[in-house]
Amino acid sequence: MTNRYLCSVLDEMRECTKTLNFSYLLGLIEEAQTFANRMETRLLDMKDYNRLHEEIKVLKKKKKSLEKKVQELEE
Repeated sequence: MTNRYLCSVLDEMRECTKTLNFSYLLGLIEEAQTFANRMETRLLDMKDYNRLHEEIKVLKKKKKSLEKKVQELEE
């Protein structure tokens, strides 16, 4: 399969209406849905990545604080 974008699928859908040939419209709808699902999944992955990145920052600060306390207690 060649690299296609959602916009090119939508353009083909527009062509269907111009030529009144709807024989392949169902396939284009499925393809557009697939592209939209992939975009939605990627957005959720990015949101999860950012959330985890913030959690890591907080945990690193806590770790540093705890290491400092341990060092003080050892002295």
